[in-house]
Amino acid sequence: MSVSLRLNRKGTKDRPYYKIVAVDSRKRRDGRYIEQIGTYNPLVEGTNYEIDLEKADKWLAVGAKPSETVNSFIRKARTAATK
Repeated sequence: MSVSLRLNRKGTKDRPYYKIVAVDSRKRRDGRYIEQIGTYNPLVEGTNYEIDLEKADKWLAVGAKPSETVNSFIRKARTAATK
């Protein structure tokens, strides 16, 4: 099973809200996921994401591949955590 870290869309029309999840890469975008590792709300100004770096590191250690967007959130969170 190939696991990926990607966004899962929630919310309503014109009010998107995303969960950052670990999911089997063969599943559809909003399908069933294995574990939620964070959230992303594009309608909020400033820091509009939350991510659990311990869970993300656990999934990356076992070979999960993050999407470009999730990878940028992980990099930003690591940078913020070191400051």
